[in-house]
Amino acid sequence: MDIYEEIIRLRRQGRKAALATIVHTAGSIPSFQASKMLVRDDGSIFGTVGGGCVEAEVWAAAREVMEQEKPRKLTFNLNADPRYDIGLTCGGTLEIFIEPVLAQPTCFLFGAGHVGQATARIAALAGFAVVACDDRPQFASPERFPDASAVHADEWGKLFPQLDINEFSYLVIATRGHKDDMRVLRWAVGTRARYVGLIGSKRKVISIFKVLQEEGVPRERLEQVRAPIGLEVGALTPEEIAVSIVAEMIAVRRHAATPLSKSLGSEETPQSLAEEVLKHDLDR
Repeated sequence: MDIYEEIIRLRRQGRKAALATIVHTAGSIPSFQASKMLVRDDGSIFGTVGGGCVEAEVWAAAREVMEQEKPRKLTFNLNADPRYDIGLTCGGTLEIFIEPVLAQPTCFLFGAGHVGQATARIAALAGFAVVACDDRPQFASPERFPDASAVHADEWGKLFPQLDINEFSYLVIATRGHKDDMRVLRWAVGTRARYVGLIGSKRKVISIFKVLQEEGVPRERLEQVRAPIGLEVGALTPEEIAVSIVAEMIAVRRHAATPLSKSLGSEETPQSLAEEVLKHDLDR
């Protein structure tokens, strides 16, 4: 197995890694230009950029790149810095570029109605893999979701175990009714998904959250739910709602400073409306 095959394997498993590549050299260095080292999320490595304390520093930086999901470049002057005298017998300078290796984000749509269809199209254009789910076979079909990589039609309880949810998963809950939305949300908040969004009004959110809290669902899990789903752009049509949903998913994916579910201009905007709802007395 070469390093590229290992990258593919990790991405398919939904795991993180960071790839370090020597992009520039001058003088005598302990490796060669274009040599690579892959650092996996468990700290193990594949390949080398020369060993010694240079490699140890690259390993530490790679862990930060994985956490922040942003690339960085390191420059080493082996002649001038006494730190690199240990374990290295050569001089020179080198630059190493470290980039995150991430799985493709996947948008799981729970609800194959008009909003689900529109969201599938826009999410696919934005680079998300799409998985469409519904308990109605006539709605969850490849014909209605040509952009989806998978389509599931089954009872909700039977469907959940079929889905591989990881930290690159984005869950959009927009079923045909409150009861099904609550059932999906009850399951969703217990997954590793990076994003969970619930469509509906503030009244609906309050109602569903109240029931789930009474069932014992931890408040901190519900506070992470984006509800009502999507950035506030005044959306009315299914297509406009889909744009607002995918925009919020992109903000979360790219670690934007304000991935909010309410008006970005409001000074009272919380992380999500769900967080605001939970600040109220839900028994009123």
